[in-house]
Amino acid sequence: MKMLSENRQVVIFKLGEEEYGIPILSVQEIIRPQTPTKLPNSPEFIKGIINLRGKVIPIVDLGRRFGLTPGADTGEQRFIVVEVRGNTVGIIVDSVTEVLAVAEENIKPPVENFASFDARYISGILALEERLIILIDIDKIFLEDELLALQEAGQ
Repeated sequence: MKMLSENRQVVIFKLGEEEYGIPILSVQEIIRPQTPTKLPNSPEFIKGIINLRGKVIPIVDLGRRFGLTPGADTGEQRFIVVEVRGNTVGIIVDSVTEVLAVAEENIKPPVENFASFDARYISGILALEERLIILIDIDKIFLEDELLALQEAGQ
């Protein structure tokens, strides 16, 4: 008997020209950007905090967190509200493009053999016909001290 392949749903977003994906189960909601309130002495990638229906959450510029140059503001920018190891965080992305049902056989292991490449937050590469989408492990995008900074920002 042949087993049916497992599918998972992934939210696809852009940072610059590159496409990334996170599991839809990690996403609480996707909202239009608000102007965050800046926090003194916070890491460069923490843009500030917002009030989301009575809950204060930190806003992280994911492009800066990944060391990318900021993209042009096209009006498509969104905040993806996610849960990161028990902390609610908003991540800034250039645009959210789609939700895909992904077959496990289309996911390749991350590239690991580049000395200058930090692959700790990459869970895999989604290989589609004409596209490669970097799948992010949302629980691994912050180091412990960065996670503490996010917790303090949200309090």
